[in-house]
Amino acid sequence: MDENASQREAPPGSGKAVPRGRQESQRGIRTMTASSAITENTQVRENPYPGQATITTLNSNKWTTFPANASQISYKGRWDDQHISWWSAPGLVVGFTGEDLAVSFGNWTDEEVLLAYRVDGQDWQFSNVTANASYQFINAATTGLNLTNSTNTKRFEFRVTNWSYGVQIQSISVSSGQKLVSIPTRPKTVEIIGDSLSAGQYATYEAISSWSWGFAEGLGDAEYSITAYPGICLVDANCWGNPHGQTFQWYRTSDTSGRAIDLYGDNPPHWNFATHPAADLTVINIGTNDNNTHNNVSAPAFQQSYIDLINGIHQVWPQTQIIIFSLWSGFSAVGSTYVQGAGFLTEIENVYNHFADQGFVHYFNTTGILQHNDIGPLYHPTDVGHIKVASHLLQYVRLKSDWDLLATGPEVQSDTLYWNDQSSY
Repeated sequence: MDENASQREAPPGSGKAVPRGRQESQRGIRTMTASSAITENTQVRENPYPGQATITTLNSNKWTTFPANASQISYKGRWDDQHISWWSAPGLVVGFTGEDLAVSFGNWTDEEVLLAYRVDGQDWQFSNVTANASYQFINAATTGLNLTNSTNTKRFEFRVTNWSYGVQIQSISVSSGQKLVSIPTRPKTVEIIGDSLSAGQYATYEAISSWSWGFAEGLGDAEYSITAYPGICLVDANCWGNPHGQTFQWYRTSDTSGRAIDLYGDNPPHWNFATHPAADLTVINIGTNDNNTHNNVSAPAFQQSYIDLINGIHQVWPQTQIIIFSLWSGFSAVGSTYVQGAGFLTEIENVYNHFADQGFVHYFNTTGILQHNDIGPLYHPTDVGHIKVASHLLQYVRLKSDWDLLATGPEVQSDTLYWNDQSSY
């Protein structure tokens, strides 16, 4: 393995294994989808995508339909004015009455994109969806639905798991005569900015297996947006085919995917920060792509771009607290042991010191959180690695900001229930 291998991100279109119905595309070119299994120590996971929704016809006698701009629908993460989702783990939350709920997807929904969804605090279920179709996610047989009276309001949520794919919402329908209900917004808001390490590339369920998800969802009382995309640099440069870095793209609604270029070319719409809650906390983990020699980013350029991004964030959200990660940069075999890398260590420390007197930038040292077996064969954290990073960050924030951890029961990460059932060996 060469010196940079452990910190390399795969370029888009590298033909990676992906969840059911997911195959990465070359920029601007739609490809055929493919099914794939989830393996655990070479064993195939049984039923890795439970809960497949059924395509349905919305007969007006059975359904009451609400448009995508209905005030009761709360969109999470970044969505554009056409109700198209972008970046990592975007989703929506809505309350509903009755026993049925269906979502209709528009033309800009990617083929067989994988969604995670749930009712109230039930475990995450999974379903592939496709453009120009209506899918019934909830019916009378849905687990958990019969635990409340049918007249009570239930909470429905879904998240897009595939970091490169997205959906377009056309409408949401419920049983005839029933209604959608607004769900109160959580009191805190968190922004996460990063690259593939934050987007969940190569994790079991991609976005919702990432440390970003584990941290933000693990807070329990925070709204959050994961503005992360694989291959992207901090510096505004073309890295692994991404036309811009985060110093440009973070201010835009869409990510740097092929579908974004198809729709917007090189002029994606600006994100309207004024119409969304300001982030109480901003977490940044970026620089692995800049640190790769393939992308030819100098240390001074990286450091200045980091300072520029933080200044820009602070201008948008003057009260936000900002946490910057040190880069773990993979592991190398040295002699008879393993040693962790440290990309741009001095530069990131310099960025922290630049803002130290102002008190709103904090340094999260990731050294020692991960070990070499927490990095998978494709140079990204395993699910366990992601959970370790999220857990340490949760405790860091709890101690630093005196935030209580309020995810006190419902599932955060999916399919992590492993145990030893041999009582005597």
